[in-house]
Amino acid sequence: MAARGVIYDLAGEQQLLQQIAMGNEAAFKLIFETYRSRVFTFVVNFIHSSADAEEIVQDTFLSLWQNRDSLVKVEHPRNYIYTVVRNKTLRYLSNVARDEKMLKVVWANMQVEVNPTEEALLMRESRALIDKALSTLPVQKQQVFRMCREEGMSHEDIALEMGLSKSRIKNIMVEVLRYIKIFLDQNSAIPAIILAFYLFFIK
Repeated sequence: MAARGVIYDLAGEQQLLQQIAMGNEAAFKLIFETYRSRVFTFVVNFIHSSADAEEIVQDTFLSLWQNRDSLVKVEHPRNYIYTVVRNKTLRYLSNVARDEKMLKVVWANMQVEVNPTEEALLMRESRALIDKALSTLPVQKQQVFRMCREEGMSHEDIALEMGLSKSRIKNIMVEVLRYIKIFLDQNSAIPAIILAFYLFFIK
């Protein structure tokens, strides 16, 4: 199921990245203009600082240009761009709160503000898709996921409560997250990498 009104020209963007890899500044400008506002909205919704979000956006596209030789191997331009910005935003969050407990607190306090942008609408739609994906999994896996991601329980606490080993809980989370990403790739126009960052905060 694709989000209504979302058109993604995969072949066209692949071609643009090929041109950027050869040093085509016009192609780079087009990609920049296509994604700048989307990426900015994505970042600012997490860090709530327009100035820092703008810096992350600029750094994202600077990295894209500086590492343009590697773009010839990119199969999914949109996912690639969001992966770069995700990593840079994670680095920002890590600098804000270097220890894991503080990072979780900062993350928990960050809520996407309601706004009429396309990205916000797609994010809301994604929640229903994720619930749908979870509903197809065994009850045990659903419980582990919700205890970890919704209740904020540690793997150790979940293991004690469910009578499983800590390594088993970790493996279940890896399996569930991988399954949900595949499900979203097949059923949503939203890049799974965005949803993973937005909803799961994968470590």
